[in-house]
Amino acid sequence: MSQTGILLEAGTNELEIVEFYIDEPNGYRGYYGINVSKVIEISRSQTVTAMPRMRHPAIQGAFPYRDGRIVPLIDTSRFLDKGGVRNSDSRVIITEFNKTRTAFLVSGVTRIHRISWKQVEAPSPLLLKMSRNSITAVVRLEGRVLFVLDVEAIVAAMNPALSIRMDETRSGTRPEHSYHIIHADDSASIRHLVYAELEKEGRFEITQTEDGEKALKLLMQYRKEAGERNVPVTELVQGIISDIEMPNLDGLTLCRVIKEDPVLREIPVAIFSSLISESLARKCESVGADAQFAKPDLQAISDRMYELIRNAGI
Repeated sequence: MSQTGILLEAGTNELEIVEFYIDEPNGYRGYYGINVSKVIEISRSQTVTAMPRMRHPAIQGAFPYRDGRIVPLIDTSRFLDKGGVRNSDSRVIITEFNKTRTAFLVSGVTRIHRISWKQVEAPSPLLLKMSRNSITAVVRLEGRVLFVLDVEAIVAAMNPALSIRMDETRSGTRPEHSYHIIHADDSASIRHLVYAELEKEGRFEITQTEDGEKALKLLMQYRKEAGERNVPVTELVQGIISDIEMPNLDGLTLCRVIKEDPVLREIPVAIFSSLISESLARKCESVGADAQFAKPDLQAISDRMYELIRNAGI
């Protein structure tokens, strides 16, 4: 089963989720989900070869994909401390994000759901703690609760080299002028890292929100204030960095609304997401994004956002 052809139209504030389940030793069946945009194929169980010095017991090994690339296989149940997948008719969900392919072993796959981001809830602090920050959202569907996995966090836990990073070799010289930007991302860990690293660089003063809806409300406040003061809105906020996947209002819809607004459209918008691919890059362009970057390269978006603001004469 391939996800080719399942891509949604940009800026509709919808997403599609592959629902799968994990059967636990106590007989409980837990339901989970992964964004379809991260899934390239769903297949039957794969024969794997052990990997030397495997960093985590949830890594089962690796197998060759059709294009010759080697894909590591993670037992999702074992990572979540659910005992490991044991059924013979298990399934493998092969994903691609952050320029990396990873496969997740699950007990079974049910179906694909198309939903609005308005139906997506942020996980509670207790759930985050219990799941070791591996749950990024909660969706209530057909009488059951579906937990959306933060697969980026899981892969980063398997291999820290794939986590978001800055260029450690850069000069520590601070620029003469800094710019105010809004950063929208539903991941608390990513917000913390982006804030710490970009503020430390000295280029930006950052205001952060947990989703696109809060970012838009904040922008509308700046728009109103700019009108009352009779100044350009870019005097109050000079740039926006947004994730794509967020509850209530996704990043593509946020960007489309901004670029359709005669006042807000002057603010440069950069999409910073693990989902950037050739097809999704076209979606970013279709909603008017000024730049798009795949995680984990935080340095690239810092450099490009600084360049966009300076080139715009803001």
